[in-house]
Amino acid sequence: MTPRTGPGPAAGREPESGAEVESGAGAESGAGGAGSPVGAVTRTGPGGRTLWFAAGAVALALLFAGWATVTALGRDGAGPSAASAVPGADSADAGFARDMSVHHQQAVEMSFAVRDRTDDEEVRRLAYDIANTQANQRGMMLGWLDLWGLPKAAPDREPMAWMGGGHGAAHGGGDGHGGHTSGGATGGGPEGGPAGGGALMPGMATRAELERLRAADGVAAEVLYLQLMIDHHEGGVAMARGCVDACRVDVQRGLARGMVDAQQSEIDLMTGLLAARGARPRG
Repeated sequence: MTPRTGPGPAAGREPESGAEVESGAGAESGAGGAGSPVGAVTRTGPGGRTLWFAAGAVALALLFAGWATVTALGRDGAGPSAASAVPGADSADAGFARDMSVHHQQAVEMSFAVRDRTDDEEVRRLAYDIANTQANQRGMMLGWLDLWGLPKAAPDREPMAWMGGGHGAAHGGGDGHGGHTSGGATGGGPEGGPAGGGALMPGMATRAELERLRAADGVAAEVLYLQLMIDHHEGGVAMARGCVDACRVDVQRGLARGMVDAQQSEIDLMTGLLAARGARPRG
């Protein structure tokens, strides 16, 4: 599983970390624009209070992303041809960074939702770990796009098109993970549409599923979250493997390899948590 960022918050209180990670109010929701700020963000907690958090961890991740990418580009493209090592707008590196940033943001949103709806310490700790890890990774990928001088959103490009082989959003009408579609066949209706418009990527929850999660409590919220997150991770693993195969920037391929290992471990953990609650993955 993803290395712990700490012992995890006790049930009923917020984690005592230097910086909370962002929730849906501070960035795009679901498949919305990937270019939202990654600085100070808001989150509405129990009782309607609005909390402001400085995303220090994300800022550090952006600094590291810049240093690591410059190092990688210098190593791979030393000399007069160094500029050619910077990915193009249509490259797998750019497509993965944009699409996985959107994919990660929904995981952050779902994780904050369940933490407000259960007192189970193990599920709350898992949700915090996923939110913290994926917000930091998202910050790194958005930082790379900035460094490369590329847009964080590409509304004229179908999600997943960078993977090739029919993996784009238009592929199939219902063969996504966990019963989700992987593309435009979802349309924009309340049942099939993504949370923020546009096409769903593999494993992403629909708007209706997110609403169900926000309305659930206790064990019901835990089970739905675990099922949705297993679907989400399975889609993320497929995307990360695509980057390992197709991306050319070493530091990004390394991040993708780490995602595969960590998310597969978390899938195994979440499957066990479901079994302890008399449930199973939906796929």
